[in-house]
Amino acid sequence: MKRKLWPGLMRPSTRAFIREARRTPGYSLFDWLHGQVYARWPYLYIGIGTGEHRLTPVVRSVLHWWGRLFSPKPAAEPSSVAFADTYHGKVVTPEAAKRLVTVQKEISLTNLEQVIPYAQARDIVLQNPDHIVVLECPCRSARADPCLPLDVCLIVGEPFAGFVAEHHPRRSRWITPDEAVEILRAEHGRGHVHHAFFKDAMLGRFYAICNCCACCCGAMQAWRNGVPMLASSGYVSRVAEDLCIGCGTCGDHCQFGAVALRDGLAIVDTALCMGCGVCVSQCSSGALSLVREASKGEPLEINVLMAGAGDV
Repeated sequence: MKRKLWPGLMRPSTRAFIREARRTPGYSLFDWLHGQVYARWPYLYIGIGTGEHRLTPVVRSVLHWWGRLFSPKPAAEPSSVAFADTYHGKVVTPEAAKRLVTVQKEISLTNLEQVIPYAQARDIVLQNPDHIVVLECPCRSARADPCLPLDVCLIVGEPFAGFVAEHHPRRSRWITPDEAVEILRAEHGRGHVHHAFFKDAMLGRFYAICNCCACCCGAMQAWRNGVPMLASSGYVSRVAEDLCIGCGTCGDHCQFGAVALRDGLAIVDTALCMGCGVCVSQCSSGALSLVREASKGEPLEINVLMAGAGDV
């Protein structure tokens, strides 16, 4: 009877998600329901979130009404947790992204406040890290004229990879770590940014690497509108003026609008620079490089984090 009424909930990947949810401290029934909606219907979820879906006005109206009706009265001290604390991305360099998809062992890293500067969703717990699924990007799929290819979102580890593969067989496929590295290489070559994504409803952890462009990515859209959904890689781009030929290619490819030409030289706005490294790889004269910037936080470099935790 249960299988007839709730076939989706009885799938092996759903049961695996439930088992892991029960082992996750503080993970509530509401979180689980939220996670099921997000992972089961990501194209609807992201389409509404980016405002591209035709149901966006209706859903936003219902959520506004729901919040007014059921949200508790304001407390004396309002919560410091904002939307961006529950769903966010960390910019990672190409090398750091490569290492995330080639981890050879299961790891559990918590208390990453210096690396993931958000109040929630900041653990890196990789189970079966060689289980990787590539998914058609929900953000690109929501756009009328998206960047191509669509299949660039990497879902890493369990229970996430198995859930996505089982529920989205027409939009996803299993790949090897080497294939994941090739997707990262190709996307970086197209000038797209690697983001490691974390979400409260996804067990409060890292679960995916998305390869993002400013024209399609919902998180980058939110970032431009003042919602701090993205954290810097911990690096900024630096210009060697004696090598710069003033071609402007770096500015043309910067997804964050941080590089421009002034008096024939490339100038980097470090306040806007997120340290993705795209401009560095696009510079034919070798005038750009990434350098550490302490004010931008610590990099998400999995080998360094594992070494610090004694997990190597």
